Amino acid sequence: MAAIYDLLVIGAGPGGYTAAIKAAELGLKTAVVEKDKLGGTCLNRGCIPTKALLHASSQFAMMQKCDEFGVSVEGMAFDFKKMQQYKKKAVKSYRKSVEQQFEKLGIELIHGKAVIRRDCHVEVHGDSGKEYLQAKHIIIATGAQAKIPRIPGIDLAGVYSSDRLLAASSWKFDRIAIVGGGVIGVEMATIFHSLCSKVTIIEQGSQLLGPMDRDVAKALERELKEKGISIYCDTAISEIIERSDGLVCRVVRDKKEQEIPAGQVLMAVGRTPYMEGLFGEDVEFEMDQGRLVVNDRFMTSVPGVYAIGDVVADIQLAHVAAAQGAFVVENIAGRPHTIQLTVVPNGMYARLPVVPSCIYTDPEIATVGLTEEMARAKGMRVVCGRYSMGDNGKSIISHERGGFVHLVFDAYSKILVGAQIVCPRATDMIGEMATAIAAGLTAGQLMMAMRAHPTYSEGIGMAIEDAMRADH
Repeated sequence: MAAIYDLLVIGAGPGGYTAAIKAAELGLKTAVVEKDKLGGTCLNRGCIPTKALLHASSQFAMMQKCDEFGVSVEGMAFDFKKMQQYKKKAVKSYRKSVEQQFEKLGIELIHGKAVIRRDCHVEVHGDSGKEYLQAKHIIIATGAQAKIPRIPGIDLAGVYSSDRLLAASSWKFDRIAIVGGGVIGVEMATIFHSLCSKVTIIEQGSQLLGPMDRDVAKALERELKEKGISIYCDTAISEIIERSDGLVCRVVRDKKEQEIPAGQVLMAVGRTPYMEGLFGEDVEFEMDQGRLVVNDRFMTSVPGVYAIGDVVADIQLAHVAAAQGAFVVENIAGRPHTIQLTVVPNGMYARLPVVPSCIYTDPEIATVGLTEEMARAKGMRVVCGRYSMGDNGKSIISHERGGFVHLVFDAYSKILVGAQIVCPRATDMIGEMATAIAAGLTAGQLMMAMRAHPTYSEGIGMAIEDAMRADH
């Protein structure tokens, strides 16, 4: 007889484990099916390991500039194998904390490959054979996998996906070409440049970071070029060939073919929803362009089955998946929502996105809400405030003087509707802006709180003042 649960979650990434923890806290009998390790791609092969390597490589980069601060270091070097050990330790520590929460709350973790059958039945294929489960509700949270374009040479040994690159145990990346100028591409470029690699980014689009604000993308491009990273936008890769001294990327730029020496190649052209073998022949789900179709409660076309995260969302972020997971569970349990997804408690702003996007480059980039261009496209009249972080006291002290704070306010109500920040600690600073947008705070209300001196967050206050001056 099949084991019966109130909620069965398929996939143990941030969306899945957040949903499971929330459900167990609300008294639902909960189980999670995962074919790999608890934590999914984000914890094991994505966010956490990438940020660990970013931190380790930034320490080495900082030491290379330490003479500016009157500190002398002789025989400075990095040990890539030890960096990878540090990364693994960080991942293991984070995963252990999630495991402890599962144990504390009595969440059952079932290892195996799930197949959804009709009437909310699930067949699990594990090491010990098949197991049959039944649930009142199912949440699909199976995430995404690296997208690999089918071009000649893609199977060469020196061509890496981000997953394989993060698992590399030895250093062989003195020269690397990164195909794709999105978040993964620019973060990897930051890591390897900090470790003294000769880095080239090849991006098919007209700018780095795709749909992100052009002003932000151009600021990042300037910073990366000043550091010595080569950037080719409007450039399509057609073939990868192998020579005695490493790989070479054949590309087309301005309708002309050229060759870019690569050494090694990282393919970072995005991720695609992962649902391989998930659906049995007795169930049929509505799909749209490779993603599951869901309603405003994240329920799929199959009653009782919900989907969250990368299998439904255009915005592939761990915190988006986690927020969606909590939202679904609170609906199932009939509880009030503790987090807003895209709803702001002000009538005319009811569709504003309140999803912070963070990119851990040097300098960091963080955005939330509308850009000035997006706001004007919606027919809004806006007033903007801007502050150059080159004049910020903390930036001067740290010798990190690039970047800016750009804030977008509705011209009539003075409510904050968007923020773009490029500077050190931007990913920490954006939380204040997301909260302000969600709460519908005005420029005047934001100025009521003092910001400590010297801090990077003073730049927010200066940008608000600039907007208030511009309005008079």
